[in-house]
Amino acid sequence: MSRRPWLSSLEEVEALQVEKGRLFYSATHEEIQKGYTTDVYFVTAQEILRHLKLADTVVTAEVFPRRPGVLCGVSEVLNLLSGSNVEIWGLEEGEEFAAREVIMRIRGPYSEFGIFETPLLGILAHSSGWATAARECKRAAGEKLVLSFGARHVHPAVAPVLERAALVGGVDGAACILGAKLFGKEPGGTIPHAVILIVGDTVITAKAFEEAIPERFPRIILVDTFKDEAEESLRVARVLGERLSGVRLDTPDERGGVTPALVEEVRERLRQAGFPQRKNCRLGRAQSGEDCPFARQSGCFWGGELHQQCSTHRHDYGHQGGCRAERGQARENSGDYPQSPLEATEVRRCEE
Repeated sequence: MSRRPWLSSLEEVEALQVEKGRLFYSATHEEIQKGYTTDVYFVTAQEILRHLKLADTVVTAEVFPRRPGVLCGVSEVLNLLSGSNVEIWGLEEGEEFAAREVIMRIRGPYSEFGIFETPLLGILAHSSGWATAARECKRAAGEKLVLSFGARHVHPAVAPVLERAALVGGVDGAACILGAKLFGKEPGGTIPHAVILIVGDTVITAKAFEEAIPERFPRIILVDTFKDEAEESLRVARVLGERLSGVRLDTPDERGGVTPALVEEVRERLRQAGFPQRKNCRLGRAQSGEDCPFARQSGCFWGGELHQQCSTHRHDYGHQGGCRAERGQARENSGDYPQSPLEATEVRRCEE
């Protein structure tokens, strides 16, 4: 049974006031449910349909992708439409879809869900884009461990959404506390450069890590702050010995970045010094696809921020609401960003 607690007129839009002293610009759960994040022309559409006494026309809306991908955001869509008198069919969360495959179908009076087209598509577009990128990265990495450290590249209001989507896509862990918890996992990570800079020495920091941090947390030490990565790895390995789980390489681009050759050099130097089982943790820009230069390196602890392939996805949608299966056209994305696999929807008027 519909409760319709959402915007339904332009008069309500004009009367809406944003409270002063708002701490963050992101929408609250209540604001999303009330339709405050939708595009105003969907409210205009409701006004026109009411004027023509067509507001409650029963329609079927279909969401379909332009490219293959991984579906994510289904549970949030169900929550978004929980107060609407509609029927919803769709693929399961985490399921892969083909280009132009209908991944969700919504049937009911247009007045019951039309205003939510903007947030509905936004939920599916970003979450599916992030999950798809994560799946591609994990597929390239194979059996190697992949962590998502993408939260720093998006607004904190959606950082948990990104990290959860990456986990749906198949990465092994996430650093964002709330994102990991929402998926039922404990967050994971290493240590930042800041702590080593404050301490002033990588080995002293590693020893403090060993003394202060519970044993259940892997001893993975950042080794590119002060010295040559191979030399610093050896210094840390000599101090922690068998307790060292691995070393993290996050060399900035201006110093040459993290390359396959650097990873192999560190591994070989550790092997020659008697530490053959130590793993290299490559943190930085993870690449999706089979062309990732690190994917073929054996025994590598392979992590990534996923921020180029994941957290900067941008998406544009087009939609034409009409009778008799008029298909909406997606606009071209602006900027040099990967496209979302979800691009448009279709609305059909149901036969009487």
